[in-house]
Amino acid sequence: MNELAELQGAFQDYLISGGGAIHRRVLGTAQVPAEIRLGIYAGAYASRLAEALGANFPAMLRLMGEEDFNALARAYVAAHASTFFSIRHYGDRLAAFLASDPAYGEAPVLAELARWEWCVGLTFDAADATPLTHEVLAQVHPQQWAQLRLRWHPSVQRLDLHWNAPQIWQAVTEESEVPPVAFSQQAQPWLLWRQGLTTYFRSLPGTEAAVLDAGRQGGSFGELCTLLCAEVGDAAAPLQAATLLRSWVAAGLITDAD
Repeated sequence: MNELAELQGAFQDYLISGGGAIHRRVLGTAQVPAEIRLGIYAGAYASRLAEALGANFPAMLRLMGEEDFNALARAYVAAHASTFFSIRHYGDRLAAFLASDPAYGEAPVLAELARWEWCVGLTFDAADATPLTHEVLAQVHPQQWAQLRLRWHPSVQRLDLHWNAPQIWQAVTEESEVPPVAFSQQAQPWLLWRQGLTTYFRSLPGTEAAVLDAGRQGGSFGELCTLLCAEVGDAAAPLQAATLLRSWVAAGLITDAD
């Protein structure tokens, strides 16, 4: 390892884990000892990551307030260094951190709120893709339908939540009255996607969530219909399948079918 790489590695080790190898490489003065000089950089590094966390979770910042959110950010930064080239992706483990840290055990809604807000960001940042149209889908030969597999827009996200995190997030984002925290023993399925520059989300009935998940996992249209038969019965399945597919295409969730 050359001298520059060794110096950079020692400095990075100090910033991330407090390693002491860098101390012998930094000159201090009587007025500003080496430890203080290094501390300035370490403080700036942690502050920048905390600032990035606030930018990536703006609703949580507003809901918790600066003081409490900054305390959370400091704890998270101490536990998780940035591992991404882009600081936009910093905070990907915040939900897991909140769920596991005893300090936040009395506010479990925060972990789900972090999951939700992170998914909102992923949905907005996802790659663009041209949605499939009803006209193109109508050209599929009847004999091909059973083997048909749907291709989903990159922005589509799915998660199941026990708390009313989406409603809280929406109220905070719109600066309206925040609803009381509410818990449901049965997890509520949610769907997020984007059309153009607008992010959409809605809750899903359990049957639609199961079929949509199977489709996103590569299930053929025939397999989705079989799943629907088990959920709603053979008589209702064809109409239900057509209704779901029509609504997904109209919402821009599907980009191709082959």
